[in-house]
Amino acid sequence: MTDAFTAAERAIFRRLSAPEKIQRFLDGLAYNKEALGPTCRSPRRVLRDRTAQCMEGALFAAAALRLIGHPPLLLDFEAVRDDDHVLAIFRQRGHWGAVAKSNYSGLRYREPVYRTLRELAMSYFEHYYNLKREKTLRSYSRPVNLRRFDSIGWMTSLEDVWAVPEYLCTIAHTPLLARQLAPRLSRVDDRLFAAGLVGLVS
Repeated sequence: MTDAFTAAERAIFRRLSAPEKIQRFLDGLAYNKEALGPTCRSPRRVLRDRTAQCMEGALFAAAALRLIGHPPLLLDFEAVRDDDHVLAIFRQRGHWGAVAKSNYSGLRYREPVYRTLRELAMSYFEHYYNLKREKTLRSYSRPVNLRRFDSIGWMTSLEDVWAVPEYLCTIAHTPLLARQLAPRLSRVDDRLFAAGLVGLVS
């Protein structure tokens, strides 16, 4: 799939030779606040514009992971009274990890140490909260292989690739906690709340 990119683009991807390097690259991009309206940039446009939000960061990370031999997999989180979140996930030695772009510091990289996708998803639970300090993560999807979107050129399109997030909204999600537990959740404490907002782009 490297031939889908220009020589200059390939040179950037070559430097992203491990998941943690992909994460550092994403962390160095400006956070896309979509001030001019919603966008869903392809990895090519992320490289060109040097900005990304959650969905765009996940697409970019999935492309970068693909180029180093991983399948391009996304995992979608659903939340209540909050935005959903999307990760690019990968597996090493039978364990799951994730790369992600987020405006909240606790919702980004995960080392590949989680035996199941549920374990991986639960590692985000305490860090997933809204500005009212409510813990909002509720469910996660099955992995989605982006090969199914190769026909629309999801890696290199100059148009927004809305088909991907639209598809994520249609698939079944697995609950992370029993419904009766949600009303008993405590609010996020001051230190965790402050830590999550480090570097927040408002």
